[in-house]
Amino acid sequence: MPMKPTVILSWVLQLVVAVILGQTLFFKFSGAEESVELFTALGLEPYGRIGIGILELITVVLVLIPRTVPYGAILALGTMSGALFSHLIKLGFAGDLGVLAVMAAVAGIASATLILLHRERLPVLKGLFAEDK
Repeated sequence: MPMKPTVILSWVLQLVVAVILGQTLFFKFSGAEESVELFTALGLEPYGRIGIGILELITVVLVLIPRTVPYGAILALGTMSGALFSHLIKLGFAGDLGVLAVMAAVAGIASATLILLHRERLPVLKGLFAEDK
């Protein structure tokens, strides 16, 4: 039986979010120079770097498990909102020419789309989008 287009779209978006968040984990957990500099500039080194890394790891796991996709997407959207705020407002485009900000924006948009795709599984949103009968 062929998969529905929304299922395929969901998996593509899930993978986008997981890859973007997952690739930064190495830098956060290994104490890479760029990551340390970034979190030092934010005044969050080392606990913020490690804490956000743990939150991103949990988010990646949640977004890849079909039952927990909407919850992982909510965490991802919150995390990426913080990343965008940090990169654009607090730091500007320092050093990376905005690459990290663009990646955060892409993951944020993908997360928001996942929330909409899985809205029927979120009690708060389920009522907001219910059709009148």
